[in-house]
Amino acid sequence: MNKLSIFTIALTAATLILSTGCSSRTKSIYSHSEDKDSLSPVVSQKDYTHPTMKPYVIRGIKYYPTIVSVGDEFNGNASWYGPDFHGKLTSNGEIYNMYDMTAAHKTLPMNTVVKVTNKRNGLSTVVRINDRGPFIDTRIIDLSNTAAKKIDMLGAGTAPVTVEILGFNAKGIQQIPPKQDLKNSPQEQPMDAFAIQIGSFSKIEGALITQKKHNDTDGYKTVIKDMQTQNGRMFKVWLKGFRSEQEAKDYIALGNFKHSFIVRED
Repeated sequence: MNKLSIFTIALTAATLILSTGCSSRTKSIYSHSEDKDSLSPVVSQKDYTHPTMKPYVIRGIKYYPTIVSVGDEFNGNASWYGPDFHGKLTSNGEIYNMYDMTAAHKTLPMNTVVKVTNKRNGLSTVVRINDRGPFIDTRIIDLSNTAAKKIDMLGAGTAPVTVEILGFNAKGIQQIPPKQDLKNSPQEQPMDAFAIQIGSFSKIEGALITQKKHNDTDGYKTVIKDMQTQNGRMFKVWLKGFRSEQEAKDYIALGNFKHSFIVRED
């Protein structure tokens, strides 16, 4: 056998070994069929560069984004966020669209793709992490309106879930359409809306100070209610935006507002 033949055989063998190694390293993973079209293919951890892994501080607590592996599972409570955040920037720079299959998580790398299963009914959905939150100890993930609808938790507001890591979005940040006209959007508002009373004042000045201080606390809004009571005119400050009574109870249990209690919005 001449030198040229030996060189040709060696080059062919090396090419086969290299191509085999690459194909096993970049194996693609897809979500289940109902959500396949809404998510790009995802790849293994070693092929993915995390765009936002810097620690950050919210309300005095420092959070450290953590690298995870495909197959990791986490258990906790899920909530959802919608109209109040629709059209605003998410933590990775996208425009939040409550009709997209996305979610917020405190520490998962941006663009991590996860499967969320509602333990109450067994329904599952697949979402991509593009935001930070929810900043409530009892919750581990905040789903978009559409994602929450897929696992039938819109009405309850929260649900116990299992979050499974499926992979990592290979294309990074996707282009999101411009902010929709909310007046013309088919928003799903719950039948009952709840609030927490966090203050009551006989003078409007005290109510205004409290309203300004606590507005946008954890994404909730403050309003002042001018009411006539047995003790005369009172200005009550409500923290509003809770989608269920249970969500309001969970928030009160955190102890952020002493002597607060649940009220029903009209």
